[in-house]
Amino acid sequence: MTIARHLTLLSFLCTMTRAADSQQPRPTSLAHRSTVYAPHGMIATSQPLATAAGLAVLERGGNAVDAAVTAAAVLNVVEPPMTGIGGDLFAIVWSAKDHKLYGLNASGRSGSLMTSAALLAKGHTTMPQESVEDITVPGALSGWDALLRRFGSITLAQALRPAIGYAEGGFPVTPIIAAEWATQVAKLRNDEGARTTYLVDDGRAPPAGAWFQNPDLARSLRLIAEQGIGALYGGELGRRIAERVRALGGYLTVDDLGKHRPEWVEPISATFKGYRVWELPPNGQGVAALEMLKILEPYDLKALGHNSAAYLHLLIEAKKLAYADIARYVGDPTAMTLPAANLLTDAYAASRRALLDPSRAADRPAPGKPLTASETIYLTVADSAGNMVSFINSLYDLFGSGVVVPGTGFALQDRGAGFTLEPDLPNTVAPGKRPFHTIIPAFVTRPDGRGGDAPWLSVGVMGGSMQPQGHVQLLLNLIVFGMDLQDAIDAARFRHLEGRRVALEAPIAETVRRALAALGHELTPEADVAFGGAQAIMRLPRGYAGGSDPRKDGMAAGH
Repeated sequence: MTIARHLTLLSFLCTMTRAADSQQPRPTSLAHRSTVYAPHGMIATSQPLATAAGLAVLERGGNAVDAAVTAAAVLNVVEPPMTGIGGDLFAIVWSAKDHKLYGLNASGRSGSLMTSAALLAKGHTTMPQESVEDITVPGALSGWDALLRRFGSITLAQALRPAIGYAEGGFPVTPIIAAEWATQVAKLRNDEGARTTYLVDDGRAPPAGAWFQNPDLARSLRLIAEQGIGALYGGELGRRIAERVRALGGYLTVDDLGKHRPEWVEPISATFKGYRVWELPPNGQGVAALEMLKILEPYDLKALGHNSAAYLHLLIEAKKLAYADIARYVGDPTAMTLPAANLLTDAYAASRRALLDPSRAADRPAPGKPLTASETIYLTVADSAGNMVSFINSLYDLFGSGVVVPGTGFALQDRGAGFTLEPDLPNTVAPGKRPFHTIIPAFVTRPDGRGGDAPWLSVGVMGGSMQPQGHVQLLLNLIVFGMDLQDAIDAARFRHLEGRRVALEAPIAETVRRALAALGHELTPEADVAFGGAQAIMRLPRGYAGGSDPRKDGMAAGH
């Protein structure tokens, strides 16, 4: 079907639903906050104490990377369900000095004992979930260190000081984090280390406003500050982790930890409406966001109307096409038979676009749970010199595997759940292999008028498979609809789940819901669906604009 035919059908549907929508306005369910503007530097994180710690670094003359690592370490303390040195990290850095982007993949590999044969022998037909068997090498700490060594002006020990202070002295737990924490009590009770570290009083999660301390984490961070990251990667801390994981039935050895190295990578990109959108290459799912944009670019999206049925249908169907591709082709780059760039050619995008039916929802196979889970923090920082960093750190599920080695104070990720036991795929489980990753930082540049690129936006939308579809929705809000930065973050979102199932945030009108249902979409109650949490910083001609998602506890702040 031609693009013209697509647009005729979509415009008709859009006209019908717009007319009805104008008669039945639906109030927003999200409290509004203003975009933050500042002349010198900006930071946006998902927790106020982390934002404050990073801002203090900027105000003392530190750069964007110094502030990002400092904030990430504080988040390990104050947002423990989501992040920490037991997880993985990806980052994109704009270097003002070099006038270019750098990518960092600090994700860990599977243990040398993690084989499909070992998992099948235990009776698994699919990868176990939230289990010690899913624990892979935690790469985040190595990423913090690599970022500081290449771009920082402070040491790792200095960056860890605020986190150590909060872990030792304590802090009041914020509301959204407390609510997520409370859902994990049963999981935390199942592990001795998790129980003693993260449950209080008679085995409860700390409620909002409760004072929480983690002296074990303070000791671990202090050990790392004194001995360097070698304490985790093969040293005293690493030996304790490996021994405990093996005792509980996992597949990690101390040699696996000692062999870990982060990797500097070249970001990948696609152009859209004159902008260039950057993501990191596999083993992450960033290519899905770029493929969605490639599929969508020829359409007059603005004419369809923001969050109209026609508009949402188009985005949902593009998402299905892109996710079908990453489920089949993406994994550890060394195991991929199709380069990610092949999914981003004009010809390939056109071939996928031709499969999009503007009058009916497709019933495509679900990508599976490895593409839908992830508990994550995203933060972004910009400094007075023009450096910017897009930074994401994750444990995968809430509290990761649920395993805390007694005395260490931090949860170990369960990123191995992102593998598949299906044979002969790039993401098939094997020793020493990076699993498919959901966490993706993004960056946007635009022409600088001299034949190069200029930084425009550092952005991320945490939340598993929500991330690429969240990136696309937020970018369209900005680039196509010209929204203010905070308005673009606040705007109601959809989240496609699997098959024809899709959830819509409450502000999306009932008439739109009925129109989508008529197209064959199966609307899922939104109460139990997470629609992601965004943080973003935009470069202005002078200074910065910052925004932080009201769906999280955080804030943007500048100086």
